[in-house]
Amino acid sequence: MSERPPFLEVLGERVILGDGGMGSEIYGRGIFINRCYDELNISSPKLVQAIHGDFVQAGSVLVETNTYGASRPKLAAHGLEDSLEEILRSGVTLAREVGGPKIWVAGSIGPLGPAAKEAGLAEGEQDAAYREVVVTLADAGADLIFLDTFTSIHDMQRAIRAAKAASDLPVVASFSFHRGFVMNSHDFMVQPEDVSLVAETSGADVIGANCGDGPHTTLEVVEMLGKAGDLPVAAMPNVGGPALIEGRSVYLSSPEYMAEYSRRFVQKGARLIGGCCGVTPQQIREVRSFLSSIQPRRISVDVKLPQVEGSVDAKPVAERSAWGAKLDNTFQVSVELDPPRGLDPARSLESAKFLRDAGIDAVNIADGPRAMARMNPTSLAVLVKQATGMETIIHYCCRDRNVLAMQMDLIGAHCLGLRNLMLITGDPPKMGNFPDATAVFDVDAIGLVDFANKLNHGLDLSGKPVGKGEGTDFVIGVGCNPGALDVALEVDRLRRKIEAGAEFVFSQPVYDVARLEKFLDMSKGIPRIPFFVGILPLASLKNAEFLTREVPGMEVPKPILDRLRAAKSKDEQREVGIRVATECLEAAVAFEDRVRGTYIFPPFGKYEPIVQVLKDAGVRK
Repeated sequence: MSERPPFLEVLGERVILGDGGMGSEIYGRGIFINRCYDELNISSPKLVQAIHGDFVQAGSVLVETNTYGASRPKLAAHGLEDSLEEILRSGVTLAREVGGPKIWVAGSIGPLGPAAKEAGLAEGEQDAAYREVVVTLADAGADLIFLDTFTSIHDMQRAIRAAKAASDLPVVASFSFHRGFVMNSHDFMVQPEDVSLVAETSGADVIGANCGDGPHTTLEVVEMLGKAGDLPVAAMPNVGGPALIEGRSVYLSSPEYMAEYSRRFVQKGARLIGGCCGVTPQQIREVRSFLSSIQPRRISVDVKLPQVEGSVDAKPVAERSAWGAKLDNTFQVSVELDPPRGLDPARSLESAKFLRDAGIDAVNIADGPRAMARMNPTSLAVLVKQATGMETIIHYCCRDRNVLAMQMDLIGAHCLGLRNLMLITGDPPKMGNFPDATAVFDVDAIGLVDFANKLNHGLDLSGKPVGKGEGTDFVIGVGCNPGALDVALEVDRLRRKIEAGAEFVFSQPVYDVARLEKFLDMSKGIPRIPFFVGILPLASLKNAEFLTREVPGMEVPKPILDRLRAAKSKDEQREVGIRVATECLEAAVAFEDRVRGTYIFPPFGKYEPIVQVLKDAGVRK
């Protein structure tokens, strides 16, 4: 039996990484297409296990069995129909033996397709053919049923109903979409909304898009499926066809290409990620690197602070720092200060002095934003305090350090007099200028908040006293994204951060006040902490399009993009960006019972627009 919790339960909490193309891997390892690939479970089990093993080693936690074509009508073409049960059971066993009890084994079932017609099967006989496969896979120990690469709505509906009637296993129903949603084997158009409706009403637990024309089409489909119904969405494309670039056919199927599209799938709401034909273990490894940045490994540290011997009471927030003293009674402004890329901090320090003189309450210093190697934020924070006396908030991310290094860094920061933390998960290295750097991600932001909170109570990360009746004095901040596609999940993560010890929250930049209002309304039921609305003045239309297309969690609404497009010059676009930022800040300030300040990002390191926005919004003179 699997040691993992139920598949659907985890899918509701986290993105799950599947595997890639079994058939293409078999072909790539020397087995010609005239063979029955499913029968290799019996005749070449080591080959099949080697492929499963490569995907598991690459990071797959869901593995599909090598049974896509294993149904009685399809095996009859090879004279193997009597081997059906052995092929199916071997398929489950091979996947389980390689992955062990900690992976999900998905029983792969392909459509009967033309084989049913050639065999002259009546509708009831087709139902029975699907049920026979489902029953055997379930009995062999599969964790779920994966209906793979269907191109007929009617056939998919038949398979879903048969699977639900024959077993209580979760069912993933995955359709193969092509450009314009015209199927290769049909002369009519199939809309994602239609597929979603049929899947949901037939009883499927997950709706997906796989194979097809590759990542580009799948991205469009994922968004449409997410809007069409309530089922979780799976995205498992093949590598896609060639692109015509300067008259040359180029296959855009590098590992980085697949990982980038996986990021976009998750942004659009996909919960199950993987690949189909042509997607290799190397590509899955790159996808895993990205997924690690949004859902790190979780280290269980079950420490109930009041019951731990040696723990101390944390100081009241107002006594820990000047920033903490004003959190609940003064509208505060914090501005992000870019750390230098090189050795000279002079420009950053001059910017800090400019912000101090402009009445800014604190600067927050990013920790390798977008995985770009810059000066350590702790070092710059010390220099800023020495040069300006300003309050500093240091970002600290989970990407680059294991838990041991985290404890050492945080204790060191406290001893240097730094008190305000912004704890974040961090961007994956592939986004930055050292793409081969190893991402650590021992914990996510929730776990890091828990660690910092324990230090405030005099406990180290293992729950043991860190000193003699001493604790750190950190004021703990976190981030949130009011514009997240899954607002309920974002609100739940904020709740968990607050329960772990968060004491204030900075939001991602807000451009749609209606989304902010929705987020604040949905979070009314969780404990309140001071909320700082994120503001980022847009520098240009190109800047807005880049943020929407390339930055995780960012999306500039279409009406604002249209306003930028209507501007006749870059200067006018810049003015539009400032007006939009001012409007958003004015609207956010109106939520005075919830919004306690603002967190402003400088556009391209330029701080003058920030002062103008604050003045125009009436926040600072």
